[in-house]
Amino acid sequence: MRAEHCVTRNHIEVWHERVLPSGLERVRFWVVLRGSLLPILVWTGVACFAYFIYGPAVAVAIGGLFALSFVVGFGLRRRARHSVRCSVYGALGGVFDKSVGGF
Repeated sequence: MRAEHCVTRNHIEVWHERVLPSGLERVRFWVVLRGSLLPILVWTGVACFAYFIYGPAVAVAIGGLFALSFVVGFGLRRRARHSVRCSVYGALGGVFDKSVGGF
């Protein structure tokens, strides 16, 4: 895959599509985070709730689940010959997207 086409709207999907640029252009990390505010709040809220109710071990387990999902998504994208930047953004956006699919 050519580097100039990797970090585009076609390869990075964030949960809230209204923050994406209208055409094919580079997507910045802030756009990925801004488009994923609800999933970030859900992950943070669940981890905080688990920490206060069940203890820090459960919150760490939830963080580990997030990290594992991110690593698997990153690995799959790298195997498909995406750039490192595209793989990071896409894996992060993918975890957020799939984690709140029911909303």
